[in-house]
Amino acid sequence: MNEITSCFLPPEDGQRRELHNEVHARPTARVRLPALIVYVALLNDGVTREQEWAHLRKLPGHADLELASLQGNFLRLRCDHFTVKWERHTEFTRYSIVQPLPDHAHWGAELPELANAVATGTEWLRGLPGQTMAAIHLGMLHADALKPDLITTAQAWLGEGAVLASRMGNTAEGTSHSCILTHFRIGDDGFERMLVVAPEGTSEARSGRISQRLLELETYRLMALRGLPTAKNLSAMLSAAEAQLAELTGLLERKGESDEALLELLVSLAASIERATAEHGFRFSATRAYDTLVSQRLAELRERPISGTQTLGEFMQRRLSPAMATVQATEKRLASLAERISRTSALLRTRVDIATEAQNQVLLEKLTRGQELQLRLQVTVEGLSMAAISYYVVSLLLYGFKGLKASGVPIQPEMAVALMLPLVLWFVWRSRQKIHKKLHQSDV
Repeated sequence: MNEITSCFLPPEDGQRRELHNEVHARPTARVRLPALIVYVALLNDGVTREQEWAHLRKLPGHADLELASLQGNFLRLRCDHFTVKWERHTEFTRYSIVQPLPDHAHWGAELPELANAVATGTEWLRGLPGQTMAAIHLGMLHADALKPDLITTAQAWLGEGAVLASRMGNTAEGTSHSCILTHFRIGDDGFERMLVVAPEGTSEARSGRISQRLLELETYRLMALRGLPTAKNLSAMLSAAEAQLAELTGLLERKGESDEALLELLVSLAASIERATAEHGFRFSATRAYDTLVSQRLAELRERPISGTQTLGEFMQRRLSPAMATVQATEKRLASLAERISRTSALLRTRVDIATEAQNQVLLEKLTRGQELQLRLQVTVEGLSMAAISYYVVSLLLYGFKGLKASGVPIQPEMAVALMLPLVLWFVWRSRQKIHKKLHQSDV
């Protein structure tokens, strides 16, 4: 419905404001360093918005939270000394708890305990509705990223595993403004660990953007990889289907089976492929979309390498690219198989059509021969009928002439009938010709 919202403009489309404000729907958090961000992304299949709303109401000071607040799929709740951000997406819901970094987790600490330090309490975190897909402890603090012992110190903070590190962004002086370090490993507490080292004076807005890109990067990476098990599971089925199609094509070429049997096998094979496409098409499309988002987030980090370590982008693309190639190849293989089945079905239909035409031609020839015989029979019957009609007419005339003779008329009935016979024959033949003429005229 159009509404008049300005005296300077024509009536406004009803969706204009909603579409315009979409760019502001998920504002970036402002993070004050040093900070700890406890991030959890959960698959929300079967989880209702009401369940998530009921759980958010358990946060201190938010018992009166209204369900309408969750309709925008984004909500930031401020609690004492921490904030909770809730975001609902198509397949997953993510929660970000931004809180001050615990004192025992300072720069240089050795594998600090973080799971028990969550500001919401471990019970609230454990009770989140859904299934965990990503869980990250992101530490953000001030430190000198140019120190030679950067990797060693970060190794102690992150725990066991080869450290991946890169400098991020470019300042006006051409230098990086921060450094990200991680090992992409899940610890005993179920969380991954990431560490961002930023210089003094880093703005809260920049810290918020860095955290959002890193957390989204890891979430989208994991969501993109959900297509890999599907592709692997389909591999055996596709190999069997391809072998079956090759066998059916060979039978079609050699005419080793009846058309009905081949058609039944092809229909069964096509149905199985269409079912696989319907069941997994969304997963493959989502994988492509998530992979694109991963590439975008990596580009936004503007990574610069640190000597002796791999960047996040190098590590991720080296592991992610083969998986995405496998998914894309499986998707193309599925589409190609469906197309080949369609072509084989078209060939079979062509063969069936040709056989049907041949059968119709034979049938038509039989019908034509039958019509010719029927025409001959009809001509014969008409000839006999002319003789019969003539006989009846002559018999009637004979009776008539005999009646005249009995009444005293001097006439010889047999002689009179003999004289009338040519005329009777001509009259019967003429009547038959008139009937045929009328029938031909009615057909035209």
